[in-house]
Amino acid sequence: MRHRLDAAQSRREGDCMRLFSILSVAGIMALPSLALASGPSTLGAQVAADVKVGATVQDVGADSFAGTHVSFPDGVTGYPDVTYATLLGYRPLKLDLFVPDKARENNAKRPLVIYVHGGGWFAGGPRRSAAYADWPKVLATLAAKGYVVASVGYRFSGEAPFPAAIQDVKSAIRWLRVNAAAYGIDPDRVAIWGQSAGGHLAALAGTSCGVKALDPDPRTVPARANVETVASTAAGSDETSDCVQAVVAWFGIYDFAQMPQVSAAGRDADAGSRFLGCAADKPCEADRLAAASPITYVDRKDPPFLLIHGTDDEVVPDSQTDLFERKLKDNKVPVTKIMIDGVGHSWIGKTPEDTKKASIDSLVASINFIEKNIGK
Repeated sequence: MRHRLDAAQSRREGDCMRLFSILSVAGIMALPSLALASGPSTLGAQVAADVKVGATVQDVGADSFAGTHVSFPDGVTGYPDVTYATLLGYRPLKLDLFVPDKARENNAKRPLVIYVHGGGWFAGGPRRSAAYADWPKVLATLAAKGYVVASVGYRFSGEAPFPAAIQDVKSAIRWLRVNAAAYGIDPDRVAIWGQSAGGHLAALAGTSCGVKALDPDPRTVPARANVETVASTAAGSDETSDCVQAVVAWFGIYDFAQMPQVSAAGRDADAGSRFLGCAADKPCEADRLAAASPITYVDRKDPPFLLIHGTDDEVVPDSQTDLFERKLKDNKVPVTKIMIDGVGHSWIGKTPEDTKKASIDSLVASINFIEKNIGK
């Protein structure tokens, strides 16, 4: 499946690209705010119907999702900054949680969607994604359709290199499973979704279920559920699964050995090298590149994947998605690939209209894929 987007303007000059890099790390872009009119009645189109694309520079540092809990439209309660684990010497590990009120009615069990943010493994946060102006609202709208949604934070490369981030993501998956009853979650229907660095982590979680080397740090102390009168058991134990049933990955790295700026010597300290903890004056070790690459762990037991990438991505080449798709297909893993012509990293196109269309198309496709694979 390929989506065609017109590309009428030439590539940005270097100074524009530098600005793009700064803003995309923060998860925003300086673009006019654009709202989408109502479209077809698929679940993805329903969620995307009121999405705004085009966060501004002034949005950096703004927090529209604060307090102990927040009421969203259509009966959704948001719990910001829920601590899912602590690790001595590090900041508490937190996630934002969006729970439909009906998830707690009559012991209902709702499918769980876990979102993992981007930011080069050294920045970003659970409330930012690509060029979307109000990401918490997007997640709350998805929750209103019958999902419990968690947006997960993790340790950055400046705090701890690989495998810390994937260990944290797996800790969050286990914590949510252990506390499924508290939030009305069906622990057997879990999808994980991420973009850029988060796309890499989502894909790695999807292919590395049961890989002991990537298990949560044994020093991690799970937190209790943030619901009155409900006590949780310890998450992160060997008995708790970190497997998922569907994966959506946007413009992620899936094979570090095929990223020249990471595997070559004499390079600058790029985000991938910092994440891997590699020395700046020599290539990363092949074993380390492989250990951090989702492609390494692919086998027939992996869940269905949706991979989406822009053909003009100058941060992560779209060849990463091609390589990963071939590996999944070779192992008989169900995979859908969407290549969006004329847009780069974070769905940034040559015009605001291109960015808007790519942002909405990818969102609609992702939510429809999630519904198909874990229901609602």
